[in-house]
Amino acid sequence: MIVVRVELHSAITGKVIEIARAHIANEGVSQDMKIGDYRVATLTGRNNRALDRNIVNRAGFVRQHRRLDQHVWHLVSKALQAVGYGK
Repeated sequence: MIVVRVELHSAITGKVIEIARAHIANEGVSQDMKIGDYRVATLTGRNNRALDRNIVNRAGFVRQHRRLDQHVWHLVSKALQAVGYGK
């Protein structure tokens, strides 16, 4: 599973706060391992304590991702779009 964390690093206090988290889980790959399907979930909360409860806010799927031809950031972008962000 890929865990994407968004952290806010304060320039004033130096404090680091996790403000978002997403899970991208492999649901299966093609026989040649080049294409993958992924389950996506973004979690509810804007701090570690809330995010650690693992309450799903949005869920979706990425199908037919070219996992060996594209960088993981392509998968993250597709995952966010699959759950309705960036529209």
